[in-house]
Formats: sequence, structure tokens, C-alpha cells
Amino acid sequence: MIAALSVGVQVTLSVVVVVLLIASGALAMAETSLVRMSRVKARSLEDQKRRGSHSLVKLVAHPEKFLNPVLLLVLICQLVSATLIGVLADAWFGGWGILAATVFEVVVIFVLFEAVPKNWAVQHPERAALASAPFVNGVINFPPIKWVSGLLIGLANLLMGQRNGVVGTSMVTEAELLAMADVALDEAVIESEEREFIHSVIDFGDTVVREVMVPRPKMVALENTIRVSDALVEALEAGYSRVPIYEESIDDVVGTAYVKDLMRAERDDRGGEPIVEHMRGVSFVPETKKVSALLRDMQEQKVHQVIVVDEYGGTAGLVTLEDVLEELVGEIVDEFDQEEAVVERIDDGTLVVAGGTSIDDVDDLLDAELPKGSWDTIGGLVLDLAGGVPEQGQSVAVEGFTLTAERVEGRRIERVRIEAMAPTLSED
Repeated sequence: MIAALSVGVQVTLSVVVVVLLIASGALAMAETSLVRMSRVKARSLEDQKRRGSHSLVKLVAHPEKFLNPVLLLVLICQLVSATLIGVLADAWFGGWGILAATVFEVVVIFVLFEAVPKNWAVQHPERAALASAPFVNGVINFPPIKWVSGLLIGLANLLMGQRNGVVGTSMVTEAELLAMADVALDEAVIESEEREFIHSVIDFGDTVVREVMVPRPKMVALENTIRVSDALVEALEAGYSRVPIYEESIDDVVGTAYVKDLMRAERDDRGGEPIVEHMRGVSFVPETKKVSALLRDMQEQKVHQVIVVDEYGGTAGLVTLEDVLEELVGEIVDEFDQEEAVVERIDDGTLVVAGGTSIDDVDDLLDAELPKGSWDTIGGLVLDLAGGVPEQGQSVAVEGFTLTAERVEGRRIERVRIEAMAPTLSED
């Protein structure tokens, strides 16, 4: 029966087989390239106004809408073409046709219309995705294909107990963004400074005010009974342009004195007046407020300094706009600052850091995981491990490191030496 196929039918079937194989190869390439394409990359191609990028962005935004129809069409093309090849092989070669068809399908179809398109898509992901996107977008929106694929996929979802065909797509995480920045640096796409800035921006969103504030013991504040002339001298000696003013104790900050206001008053022979007549308002923020939100508030309120309060309403410290910006761009030092290196690398296994250095920053420097707790700084960790204020030179051990209070001033640990402990050899 099959061998009696007319020449016209054989030609028609041959053409259909070729068309189906080309379609399966194109769809295989589309599947690989579109699945490997990220939303970020698709949008960057759209910004470059690349041909096909608009369709690409729409497809990548909802991969569940194209992936299942494409897989279904690939399967249909390959199954139908394989069946027709078997029919033609039987007509041409008789009983040996089935063997010939099997060899042809395994070798030729797999190599030319499966492996080659997918490998090319892996090697040229952008070109393959841009070329495939308009075609795939048109195919999956073609009503018959859309209805049939929707019906079959709905049946599959029903068998799996899934009520709808929406596939949850994972968003890009912070860890993935950081890894992307590291890879971009390794491939010389960005500079090391740009990589550091990307890391700072991402970490910025998780940083709280307590981690960047000038702590209470280091605050320079003036009592509200001081005269303008004396306050001006104190502020200039401290090198600050704004100084908090308190009443009775530093827990009761009532205003802020601006050096430019005090200089103007001094010039007008009003230096003997009390400071309260020349101070301005003050803003307060909780120590748990996110730094990113604080930056927006400071921009809106047009303030450069806020007082940080703890959960009991007491003064925990203060934050300036410079402190916030330093979280993004690194340490800002002017000509009046007495600069001391925050981090000194003595050798490969030894660091000396400021006591106020955050635990997260130390972890990054050491590639380690130091204990986390109620403390935010390396000095706070040493205080906790020592069970009190350590004496200068006192050491504690933690997580394979020796932490030494190299400089202690009063109850504050100013510098901490961190040394990697030599690994111990276990004895049999």
C-alpha cells in the first residue's frame, strides 16, 4: 500500500518533511537562545535599538508563555517528520526503509536540526535570540497554535494538580547581581572601582543608621548655656560646620548651631549672646532606620545632620550627609581631617583595622564569617569576647583568628589587630 505512493505524493511529503525539519531546527535554536536570555540583557538590547529586541523583551518577561508552546511545536515537527520519513523510506527502499529511516533520523535530524542550532545559539546567544524573537512571538500568538498548546498544557497541569499554567519565575537576587559584577570584572567589562561601587550600592539598601553613625562618645556637642563666641571657638577647633546643642545632658538635644550663623553673629558684635538665640532646628531618626530611606529624607528636608536615638529615646549618635555618602563612594577626606588608615595590611595573614569597622567589612577583607550579634563593629565583637573592656594588647580568639586590642582609649577600642591562626596538626 505504502509502496504504491505516486510520485506527486512522494514529492509533496518530501517538501513537508524538509519544511518541518527546518521549522524544528529554528524552534530548537529559539528555545535555547530565549531560555538563556536574561531580562536585563534583553532590556539592554532594546536600549541599543537592536532589531527584534522589542519582541525579545516581551517574551523574556513571561517565559512561561513561549516555552511550553515552543517545546510542543518542536515535538510535533520532529514526530510528524519522523513518521513521514518512515513512510517515504518504506516506499523507496521497502523492508530496509525502516532501518534507513531510523539511521537518518538519529544521525541527520539530531545533528543538523537539533545539535547544530542549539550549539550555535549557545555560541551566539544575542544574535540567535534577536533573530528568533519575532518569529516565536508570531507563532505562539497564531490562534490555532495558541488554542491547541493551551489545551494540551492545561491538560498536563490538570494531571499534575496545578490549577493554572503560570510558572513562577525567580527574580534576580542580590547575590546574583554581585556575582555578575565579579564576572564582569574578570572579563574586563568593568573596572575594579566600578565593581566596588556596584557592591556598595547593593549593600547600601541593607545598611541601617546604627552602622554609619558617629557614636555618642565621639560626638562633639555644646550645652545651651554657652555663649556664641565660645561656641564658635569650640566648633572651629573641632573642625565641624554644625554642632548639636543640648539642654542639661546630651540625651536632650534641642537644636543645631551652624558655624556660619555664629560667625555672622560674631561679626555683628553679638558674640556674648547665648547660643540658643542662634541655633536652628534638629531632626531625629531611630538607629534602625535604613540608610537609603534616610538619604531620601535628608534630601527632602534639606538637612545635612540628624541625631540618632535609641529605643529608649536617648541619643545614640549622629549622622551627617557625608557619613551616608561614604557608604556609597568610600571614605571622604578633606584638608582638615587627620586621616588614619581604616585598614592596614601588615602581611598576608595580618590586618590592623579601626575598632569602628563593621563586621561585614571585616568579613569581606578576611573572606570569613565572624560571629554576628548585638554588635555591629569589630571593636564590639572584641568587647563581647573579652567580657568587658580589654586592656591594651589583650587578645581573644574566634573562628580561626586572633583579635588583639592594639589601642584602647578609655572604654573604646580604637584599633584591632587581626591575625590568622596557624592550623594545628592533629596527632594520631
